[in-house]
Amino acid sequence: MKKTNISIVGAGNVGTHLALALYGAGCSIRQVLSRSLEHAQLLARRIDAQAINDWRRLDEDADVYLLAVSDDSLYDLALDLRLGDALVVHTSGTTPATVLKPVSRRYGVVWSPQTFVRDIAMDYSRLPLCIEGNTAQTEAAIEELMEQVSTHIYRLGYEQRRHAHLASVMVSNFVNALNAMAQKHMRECGMDFEMLRPLAEQTLGKWDYGDLWLQQTGPAARRDMKTIESQRRLLADEPEALDLYNRLTELIMKNT
Repeated sequence: MKKTNISIVGAGNVGTHLALALYGAGCSIRQVLSRSLEHAQLLARRIDAQAINDWRRLDEDADVYLLAVSDDSLYDLALDLRLGDALVVHTSGTTPATVLKPVSRRYGVVWSPQTFVRDIAMDYSRLPLCIEGNTAQTEAAIEELMEQVSTHIYRLGYEQRRHAHLASVMVSNFVNALNAMAQKHMRECGMDFEMLRPLAEQTLGKWDYGDLWLQQTGPAARRDMKTIESQRRLLADEPEALDLYNRLTELIMKNT
């Protein structure tokens, strides 16, 4: 069976992990393009590919071109790349697939609602992958390619993907920011933040029980104003944290 030849544009967090996932699935990664030749070389060595830092050196006979770059860079590349009938996909959750219309007659999106860190290993078989193609045939080709990596494939149009991206920001970025605030608070009070790990894991486990508002606990859900006022006093010298505490307390009270 002929291996799929892929060129990766972008050697950051997303490009690195998707390249490793596809390489591990048996695909041949032909080239890695990055503005930083050093970054391209670091990734290329791991997947037996050629490292380049000039889009004009991209081979024109790869089967797939995966553009894992910033939204601004996507629009810039669309002005330069002309790849005929090659399958070209970008990885943005907030940019329409049509940005690639000038690049190829077969284009689409592979986006994952996942947080990627270049040097942290992942189980790609559990990776949720949201795909879109400009035609039914293109979408089927993207799905066939990505099913080599994961069986968690979701077909989402542009508007759905935008909303999924927003929800992902809430689930990941906002929650991590709250955890970072809690970590800082614990450290400043001379306590080990690690003691809260079982609580965080138990909270995540609530996903298994349906409507998360019905699983809400804590002083706001109980309307425990004595505890709430006490905690507000603890945050009196941290106006940003106090404002966030008040807003979230109001949100919980409104929805429970």
